[in-house]
Amino acid sequence: MPKGSLLGQEKEQTIRGLLASLAKPAPGEALIDLAYIAGAFGVKGWVRISPFSADADALHEVREWFIAPPQGAHARGVPWLTSHLHVRVQQLKSQSDGLVAKFEGVDDRDVAHALRGATIALPRSAFPALPEGEFYWVDLIGLEVRNRQGIRLGQVEKLFSNGPQSVLVVQGAVQGKPKEHLIPFVGVYVDTVDLSDRQITVDWQPDY
Repeated sequence: MPKGSLLGQEKEQTIRGLLASLAKPAPGEALIDLAYIAGAFGVKGWVRISPFSADADALHEVREWFIAPPQGAHARGVPWLTSHLHVRVQQLKSQSDGLVAKFEGVDDRDVAHALRGATIALPRSAFPALPEGEFYWVDLIGLEVRNRQGIRLGQVEKLFSNGPQSVLVVQGAVQGKPKEHLIPFVGVYVDTVDLSDRQITVDWQPDY
């Protein structure tokens, strides 16, 4: 038990047993981290979820998630969550600051709190198909970026949202010096995205 915990031994054993029943090895393919559990929501086992990126929209269409042990900046949950869990989502709702979800078998606040800080992930194969011309961020990371003149600008390191649009963070070099390009991922600047060739063509100059 962590110091300062108000859970009794019986409650602790109940939580341990529930988490053990949900434990499942991670799938063979890599899991994509989409969000983390920020804490309990209400008293009936709901959890608050904070997305990492726009890719978390996939969670709305998939009802079986993997939950990974807490790590990094969010590793503040109860320490006995040490293996992947496989959960079924009974209900999922959007809120202004993220999502709230109810998992099958998680029915009280203490159990929900035990998941605080854990990462929610899906295998890439579970992501629902997108309409033509739309892309998941995870598929854009690592792609080479060239402009209309064929000049290599760099490689997509990550993306972020500035509110109305996504922005490509492209790491490259100009005259031998490191150069970061922040390119809005909108049609005005992005001409084509070729996932098979792993290349993005943009209307952008090296000195922008």
